[in-house]
Amino acid sequence: MNENIRRVVSVIVINEASVLSRVTDLFSARGYNIQSLTVAPIPETKYSRLTIVTKGSVRVIEQIVKQLHKLIPVLKVFDHEDFVEKEMALVKFPADERLADIAAICEAYNGKIVNASENAIIAMVADEPQRVTNFLKVTKRYNPKEVVRSGAVALER
Repeated sequence: MNENIRRVVSVIVINEASVLSRVTDLFSARGYNIQSLTVAPIPETKYSRLTIVTKGSVRVIEQIVKQLHKLIPVLKVFDHEDFVEKEMALVKFPADERLADIAAICEAYNGKIVNASENAIIAMVADEPQRVTNFLKVTKRYNPKEVVRSGAVALER
Protein backbone atom coordinates (compact mmCIF):
# COMPACT_ATOMS: atom_id res chain seq x y z
CA MET A 1 0.00 0.00 0.00
CA ASN A 2 1.65 3.21 -1.20
CA GLU A 3 -1.12 5.62 -0.22
CA ASN A 4 -0.14 9.20 0.60
CA ILE A 5 -1.15 10.13 4.12
CA ARG A 6 -1.19 13.54 5.79
CA ARG A 7 1.05 13.60 8.83
CA VAL A 8 1.87 16.14 11.52
CA VAL A 9 5.42 15.91 12.83
CA SER A 10 6.39 17.97 15.86
CA VAL A 11 10.10 18.55 16.37
CA ILE A 12 11.85 20.04 19.41
CA VAL A 13 15.14 21.69 18.42
CA ILE A 14 17.80 23.87 19.99
CA ASN A 15 16.91 27.46 19.15
CA GLU A 16 19.98 28.53 17.18
CA ALA A 17 20.83 29.98 13.78
CA SER A 18 20.49 27.70 10.73
CA VAL A 19 18.41 24.97 12.41
CA LEU A 20 15.34 25.75 10.31
CA SER A 21 17.48 25.76 7.18
CA ARG A 22 18.90 22.33 8.02
CA VAL A 23 15.43 20.88 8.57
CA THR A 24 14.03 22.29 5.32
CA ASP A 25 17.17 21.17 3.44
CA LEU A 26 16.49 17.64 4.67
CA PHE A 27 13.06 17.77 3.03
CA SER A 28 14.14 19.40 -0.23
CA ALA A 29 17.19 17.15 -0.72
CA ARG A 30 14.92 14.12 -0.71
CA GLY A 31 12.10 15.67 -2.71
CA TYR A 32 9.63 15.69 0.20
CA ASN A 33 7.06 18.47 0.34
CA ILE A 34 6.22 20.56 3.39
CA GLN A 35 2.55 21.56 3.32
CA SER A 36 2.80 23.72 6.42
CA LEU A 37 5.62 24.79 8.72
CA THR A 38 5.24 26.71 11.96
CA VAL A 39 8.13 27.56 14.27
CA ALA A 40 8.09 29.26 17.65
CA PRO A 41 10.35 29.36 20.69
CA ILE A 42 9.26 27.37 23.72
CA PRO A 43 8.85 29.94 26.51
CA GLU A 44 11.58 30.09 29.16
CA THR A 45 13.81 27.54 27.39
CA LYS A 46 16.55 27.52 24.78
CA TYR A 47 14.39 25.36 22.50
CA SER A 48 11.90 25.83 19.69
CA ARG A 49 9.05 23.68 18.41
CA LEU A 50 8.66 23.08 14.69
CA THR A 51 5.28 21.81 13.57
CA ILE A 52 5.57 20.28 10.12
CA VAL A 53 2.63 19.05 8.06
CA THR A 54 3.64 16.78 5.20
CA LYS A 55 2.21 14.05 3.01
CA GLY A 56 3.72 10.78 1.91
CA SER A 57 3.57 7.03 2.03
CA VAL A 58 4.11 5.28 5.35
CA ARG A 59 7.66 4.50 4.18
CA VAL A 60 8.36 8.15 3.30
CA ILE A 61 7.02 9.36 6.67
CA GLU A 62 9.21 6.81 8.48
CA GLN A 63 12.22 8.02 6.47
CA ILE A 64 11.49 11.67 7.32
CA VAL A 65 11.33 10.85 11.04
CA LYS A 66 14.57 8.83 10.91
CA GLN A 67 16.38 11.64 9.08
CA LEU A 68 15.07 14.26 11.54
CA HIS A 69 16.42 12.20 14.45
CA LYS A 70 19.89 12.32 12.85
CA LEU A 71 20.10 16.12 12.81
CA ILE A 72 22.30 17.36 15.66
CA PRO A 73 20.08 20.22 16.96
CA VAL A 74 17.00 17.93 17.10
CA LEU A 75 16.15 16.80 20.62
CA LYS A 76 12.82 15.06 20.11
CA VAL A 77 10.49 14.12 17.26
CA PHE A 78 6.81 13.42 17.86
CA ASP A 79 5.28 11.45 15.03
CA HIS A 80 1.90 10.02 15.81
CA GLU A 81 -1.71 10.81 15.10
CA ASP A 82 -2.81 11.85 18.58
CA PHE A 83 -2.33 15.62 18.37
CA VAL A 84 -4.52 18.57 19.16
CA GLU A 85 -4.08 20.59 15.98
CA LYS A 86 -5.22 24.14 15.18
CA GLU A 87 -4.77 26.74 12.46
CA MET A 88 -5.71 30.38 12.19
CA ALA A 89 -6.92 32.52 9.31
CA LEU A 90 -7.46 36.26 8.94
CA VAL A 91 -9.92 37.36 6.26
CA LYS A 92 -10.47 40.91 5.03
CA PHE A 93 -13.94 41.68 3.67
CA PRO A 94 -15.22 44.83 1.97
CA ALA A 95 -16.79 47.21 4.48
CA ASP A 96 -20.11 47.11 2.61
CA GLU A 97 -20.68 43.40 3.42
CA ARG A 98 -23.14 42.55 6.20
CA LEU A 99 -21.20 42.65 9.46
CA ALA A 100 -23.83 40.66 11.39
CA ASP A 101 -23.76 37.80 8.85
CA ILE A 102 -19.98 37.60 8.90
CA ALA A 103 -19.94 37.72 12.72
CA ALA A 104 -22.46 34.86 12.89
CA ILE A 105 -20.36 32.68 10.58
CA CYS A 106 -17.23 33.51 12.57
CA GLU A 107 -18.89 32.45 15.80
CA ALA A 108 -19.79 29.08 14.27
CA TYR A 109 -16.08 28.50 13.50
CA ASN A 110 -14.47 29.67 16.76
CA GLY A 111 -13.81 33.08 15.31
CA LYS A 112 -14.76 36.72 15.63
CA ILE A 113 -14.53 40.11 14.00
CA VAL A 114 -11.17 41.56 15.08
CA ASN A 115 -11.31 44.89 13.25
CA ALA A 116 -13.89 46.96 11.42
CA SER A 117 -13.21 50.25 9.72
CA GLU A 118 -14.83 52.35 7.02
CA ASN A 119 -12.73 50.41 4.46
CA ALA A 120 -12.79 46.80 5.58
CA ILE A 121 -13.93 44.15 8.04
CA ILE A 122 -11.27 41.75 9.30
CA ALA A 123 -12.34 38.42 10.75
CA MET A 124 -10.23 35.84 12.54
CA VAL A 125 -10.93 32.14 12.94
CA ALA A 126 -8.89 29.53 14.84
CA ASP A 127 -9.92 25.91 14.59
CA GLU A 128 -8.98 22.50 13.20
CA PRO A 129 -7.51 22.76 9.68
CA GLN A 130 -10.55 21.25 7.94
CA ARG A 131 -12.90 23.62 9.75
CA VAL A 132 -10.72 26.59 8.72
CA THR A 133 -10.99 25.34 5.13
CA ASN A 134 -14.76 25.09 5.50
CA PHE A 135 -14.92 28.63 6.95
CA LEU A 136 -13.02 29.96 3.95
CA LYS A 137 -15.42 28.19 1.57
CA VAL A 138 -18.50 29.52 3.38
CA THR A 139 -17.22 33.09 3.42
CA LYS A 140 -16.49 33.24 -0.33
CA ARG A 141 -19.99 34.64 -0.89
CA TYR A 142 -18.95 37.75 1.09
CA ASN A 143 -16.23 38.60 -1.45
CA PRO A 144 -13.07 38.39 0.68
CA LYS A 145 -10.44 40.89 -0.45
CA GLU A 146 -7.56 39.08 1.21
CA VAL A 147 -6.94 35.83 3.14
CA VAL A 148 -3.94 34.96 5.32
CA ARG A 149 -3.74 31.46 6.76
CA SER A 150 -1.24 30.27 9.34
CA GLY A 151 0.41 26.91 9.40
CA ALA A 152 -0.70 24.24 11.81
CA VAL A 153 0.29 24.26 15.45
CA ALA A 154 -0.05 21.01 17.34
CA LEU A 155 0.58 19.44 20.73
CA GLU A 156 0.64 15.74 21.39
CA ARG A 157 -1.94 14.54 23.88
